[in-house]
Amino acid sequence: MTNGPLSLPARLYLLAWDTTKRRITGSTHLHHLVRAGALTELAQRGLLVDDEGIVTPVDADSRTGDVVLDGLLELVSESRPRGWKPWVTCRARYTLDAVRAQLVAEGYLRAERKRVLGLFPSVEHELDRVPAVEALRARAREVLEGPVPVADVGDRDAALVALATAAELRTFASPGERRLHRVRIDALAERGGAATPALRKVVQDVRTAVVVAATTAAAAGAPTTAAN
Repeated sequence: MTNGPLSLPARLYLLAWDTTKRRITGSTHLHHLVRAGALTELAQRGLLVDDEGIVTPVDADSRTGDVVLDGLLELVSESRPRGWKPWVTCRARYTLDAVRAQLVAEGYLRAERKRVLGLFPSVEHELDRVPAVEALRARAREVLEGPVPVADVGDRDAALVALATAAELRTFASPGERRLHRVRIDALAERGGAATPALRKVVQDVRTAVVVAATTAAAAGAPTTAAN
């Protein structure tokens, strides 16, 4: 599985789509997962670093060329200092909205403008590029199941699987599959931060925040379908 033009947060968002029912399902905290993906990719690129537990931009003027990642870089730069776990949840819908807009612009989604009760304007999103999303899921499943050794998996691909399973994304892997591949998933999480010990801690913290969000949503009895 190679790193294509789509960012890690965009790929995590697309994995949440049920391509048969043509809707997002199985995640009540998709905004947290997408934000976690953006934080992880920026850390892997060396644009966000850990400064005694605080998320810190290396350079306030650095840019990736990706509107979603650059938007988060700007938000972190202009906000008060926070740790990795708080940043997974802080204004997370900002990143989710940016990912959706990006995917509409790139033809993965189609925005349908409607009116609720015939009065209030609303936008719903439809999945257009179903084969591309199915191919993305198939490649990610190969990373989850093998046979490629974890050491040979790219760091962004490893993080994709580690975060998607931490979020209990059922469109990607069932509870039984997560249990079956638990050892490999843990190894992929390590691989996602393999570049340096500091990055390994970052990936660990972000992944833990996603697990907490998933657990909290389940305990609250939230519905299993997230708005698209």
